[in-house]
Amino acid sequence: MSARSKARKRAIDILYGADLRESSINEALATAAARAMQEPEREASWIYAREIVQGITEHGDEIDELIETYSQGWALARMPIVDRAIIRIGIWEILFNGNVPDSVAISEAVEQANELSTEDSGKFVNGILARVAQTRPGATV
Repeated sequence: MSARSKARKRAIDILYGADLRESSINEALATAAARAMQEPEREASWIYAREIVQGITEHGDEIDELIETYSQGWALARMPIVDRAIIRIGIWEILFNGNVPDSVAISEAVEQANELSTEDSGKFVNGILARVAQTRPGATV
């Protein structure tokens, strides 16, 4: 598994934990940072995980609005927590990280959804992220 794939998994863990505990993402990020200081061998994945989570914090309202727009009748509160985390990461990578091709962001998100969530989550995640990617300026999907 690549360092970026590991980082995405760590970011999912942070977002999922914050959502599940109904705590702030910044609190969850601070807890993860303290833990990461004790794991220097995992520094490469921690750096990108932190970048993802901070990006989602900065653009959270816009990201969540896009999820609501493209989820076709699914309210954010109704989605499985892990799906919300995965979709938020995918949208952040598509819209705010020019270093990750849209197809890679979507593929990684679908893979995580298939591994961590329900049987139908991969298709659901793919549908939302593909629509977001297709409608943004300069789309590559």
